[in-house]
Amino acid sequence: MSIDALKAAQAYAQVARTTNDIPNGSGEAIANANNPSRFSSLVEDALSQTNSSLQNAEATANTVVTGDASLVDVVTAISAAEVSLEAAIAVRNRMIEAYQEIMRMPI
Repeated sequence: MSIDALKAAQAYAQVARTTNDIPNGSGEAIANANNPSRFSSLVEDALSQTNSSLQNAEATANTVVTGDASLVDVVTAISAAEVSLEAAIAVRNRMIEAYQEIMRMPI
């Protein structure tokens, strides 16, 4: 299963909307450009959510063996984990491309 450009654009737009509405300690909205540490915590949260999604899919697959879950539940959990992992890989690839582009810039 691959992520098409439309789904990726929707995911990026959702993240942008979410991060621009996050209040800081004083109750004001903050922009990510003004707070680079917020970006790192955003990436960290996304990776932890991806990890928990993968663990959930694995746990659901193990419950099928005991007969406690249906096959539909397993397919749904695995599909969600796959989409989450592909989104994380897409973001990683874009970050690597951006880094490489910066390294190609003349000083």
